[in-house]
Amino acid sequence: MIRVDESIAEAAVLGGAFYGGGGGGDLYTGLKYAKLAVELGDVMILNIDDVLNNRDNYIVTSSIIGAPSAKEKYVLPSHIIRSAQLLLDVAEVPIGGFITSENGGLSTVNGWIPAAVFDVPVIDAPADGRAHPTGVMGSMGLHKVEDYISIQTAVGGDKNLNRYIEIIVRGSLQSVDKIIREASVQAGGMVAVSRNPLTPEFVKKNAAVGALTEAIEVGKIFQKYKKDVEKISEEITKLIDGKTVDRGLVEHVLLESRGGYDIGKVIVKGKLDKYEITFWNEYMTLEDSKNRRLATFPDLIVTLDCNSGLPVSSAEIHINHEVLILMVPKEKIRLGEGVKDIKILQEVEEIINKEIIKFTNTSQIL
Repeated sequence: MIRVDESIAEAAVLGGAFYGGGGGGDLYTGLKYAKLAVELGDVMILNIDDVLNNRDNYIVTSSIIGAPSAKEKYVLPSHIIRSAQLLLDVAEVPIGGFITSENGGLSTVNGWIPAAVFDVPVIDAPADGRAHPTGVMGSMGLHKVEDYISIQTAVGGDKNLNRYIEIIVRGSLQSVDKIIREASVQAGGMVAVSRNPLTPEFVKKNAAVGALTEAIEVGKIFQKYKKDVEKISEEITKLIDGKTVDRGLVEHVLLESRGGYDIGKVIVKGKLDKYEITFWNEYMTLEDSKNRRLATFPDLIVTLDCNSGLPVSSAEIHINHEVLILMVPKEKIRLGEGVKDIKILQEVEEIINKEIIKFTNTSQIL
């Protein structure tokens, strides 16, 4: 059991931002929300085994859905709490813990605020150990459970702009995911979501168990070496068996917000070569100037700001940005079941217009 203090909270956000892989929400908002959670109450992180004996308590996934670059996005801590309260009201099952849908600068601390408010622990079993674009990817394989009925609540939007939304949705996972995504669009770009109460047994079998504490360990490296991006890269890649690809300047950024997502590509002129990184919220592919594929989702592709040493998201990266490119093979990441399905990965191909399955040895992740 870990009692979260401000130092651990900061480490979780910094390490989470690394595992965001270009997505996972805004790091600075994550730091603010993590600090607020610690101020609101005790944030206790438990291992999944600590709650397995209490089979009557269910675990809820907390997430923030939307396009990070959306100009009118508006999600407050009160929206996160309201979303959780709506689910607690309609789920009619006892809640024994919150998990995040993924690691990311903001998303690693998804669930921390309602956990503090409702005095419920955070469970070290994110639905996915890295960030991903769709709700189905963060639902631990529920889309393969026959006749499963998803229940999700979403809250967000600025009342002053007539954007405020509260919704409660039940239905097939894929249908509900589309409705929640459209809700984020109508709310100005983002909504806070609580979803799918599940037994501890299901979570242990299908989530990325241990990925939260792993993010904290990575975050401690950022804390220790501050702005020394080369040392940060060296120590992280040593810890999790990743690779530093190159250092260079961003020459081009194409970003389009479409259907509640950020979609586009980044061109980086490095010291060794020129690189294209495509993204669908998160970075999806990394190729060199000869179109050789260096990394493919769910491999983790990361850009670090060479001045601050911090991870840079696809929504933040800009022309003349000096960045360090890193990658971590999917085999070295704690992945949830939601990103291990061929059909789900095929959806990535359709969005970014790049081959994915050809470059993904699914036998190693299924």
